[in-house]
Amino acid sequence: MRKFIVNVNGNSYEVEVEEVGVHAVAPATKPTQPVSAPAPAAAAPAAPAAAPAEKPIAPAPSGAEGAIKITAPMPGNIVDIKVKPGDKVSKGTVVLILEAMKMENEILSPQDATVASINVTKGQQVNTGDVMLTLN
Repeated sequence: MRKFIVNVNGNSYEVEVEEVGVHAVAPATKPTQPVSAPAPAAAAPAAPAAAPAEKPIAPAPSGAEGAIKITAPMPGNIVDIKVKPGDKVSKGTVVLILEAMKMENEILSPQDATVASINVTKGQQVNTGDVMLTLN
């Protein structure tokens, strides 16, 4: 068994850790400075792949880019798109549905406007901040 002092959120804890293996280790001494976690070991270089996997390309926006951008508030999947370019929407109108953590989230129009472009497709995954559609 080896003893260590571990600092967590400003509290010091003395812990004992059982050593597994056959190599000899010098006896543990009381540290004079705070103990930090060991650096992770460098991973062995992977064999080069024959052809790298290509990242799926996002669809080209349909319609001209608008001044008001509606971005994804969280990562998720586009379940349904309720509008098309040229549709007039009022403030609070559901423009699309984003599924995140097994919950469907209605994405609403922030103001009265016309849909300028739709930058996503049904079933597409989006990340936080991705532009999903634009309004004029």
